[in-house]
Amino acid sequence: MKKVPDLWFDEALPFVENTDKLPVLLQFLNRRDNKMDDEIYDKLAKVLDTLPNGFPKTASGVEKKLLKKIFTPEEADLFCDLRLTLETAEEISIRTGRPLDGLEEKLTAMADHGQLFKIDFGDVTVFKMLPWIFGIYEFQLNRFDKELAEMTDEFFPAFVKQFMKSTPQIMQTLPIEKEIPEYQEALPYEKLSTIIDGSQSFMVRECICKKEKQILGHQCNNSLEICMGFAPVPNVFDNSEFGKPITKDEALALLTKAEEEGLVHLTSNFQNGRFYVCNCCGCCCGVLTSINKLGIPAAKVVNSHYYAVINAEKCTRCGICADERCQVGAIEAQEDAYKITEEKCIGCGLCATTCPEEAISLVHKKAEVRAMPPIDEKEWFKQKGRQRGIDFSQYA
Repeated sequence: MKKVPDLWFDEALPFVENTDKLPVLLQFLNRRDNKMDDEIYDKLAKVLDTLPNGFPKTASGVEKKLLKKIFTPEEADLFCDLRLTLETAEEISIRTGRPLDGLEEKLTAMADHGQLFKIDFGDVTVFKMLPWIFGIYEFQLNRFDKELAEMTDEFFPAFVKQFMKSTPQIMQTLPIEKEIPEYQEALPYEKLSTIIDGSQSFMVRECICKKEKQILGHQCNNSLEICMGFAPVPNVFDNSEFGKPITKDEALALLTKAEEEGLVHLTSNFQNGRFYVCNCCGCCCGVLTSINKLGIPAAKVVNSHYYAVINAEKCTRCGICADERCQVGAIEAQEDAYKITEEKCIGCGLCATTCPEEAISLVHKKAEVRAMPPIDEKEWFKQKGRQRGIDFSQYA
């Protein structure tokens, strides 16, 4: 917290000279403290909205209520001094002038609360700020209650409408690889196996979107503990606050289970450094409900590299693809067969895996219409910030 200006004490002095006025003094100081707190949360909201991912202001002010729910004033103030790049506590102290004594402990506590990102390499620990999504929201998994669920649900439409106005998209679809034709070579960033084979640590955690809907009384029948984390070094998730470590074989089994349930594999929309795979349903997932409930075109929501097509001569109109597998309503019944609307399809391949007539196949989008993901998260931030027309260089 910042030091209270001496002028405030000068204004309060007349009250101190008369102890009968002590309650009035306390009210005065409380009002001052509340004003300072409001200023800190206003600053935090502005910082988050300056980041490429955004954090829009709403008429109801629910965004500020969210921050007050998640951060103490001291935590909010410290967050505003961080950057999107990893730093040690000592580096943060030197750069900001904050005392080093106790700083790493404060940062670690904030990481445990899901307010920032931490990596412990054993001999050194580094920290960085998180955007609202993908970031703070997802890492509130262990602190989620009904009040927080109601506030995030209220804030969701405003956030999505701002976020989806610009590219790149936050996520890309990872198609079911066995449905990719052998003659269509998949690029590394299009393949789930690229993430699996490049990882040495694996984690499973509850899906934050499904958990929110569950708390709000809209639980679906899909698995809750189904989203996954990955890391290229061993033992990263052994002491995780947000999930439990699993083996590579267990990770592969979970991905198969997700496909059987008809869940879409989604990951970060960049080529390198992807560390999670969400297994998503169209009724709960914030990304997919942007398509289904807010009517935002699929191409603005997710980056997909394939689309599905149905061979009308083979289709028997059983309806499994449309009724049980497609999570975004891209398949419609025609007179003689079902048909997939290419513009709505997100290329997940879920419809193809259960077609009894093998009438559905995935087709690679033409190079001129495919959007290559940014090379890494840093480049993603640059492109998103440029598209939004914001200068976030002080946090880069």
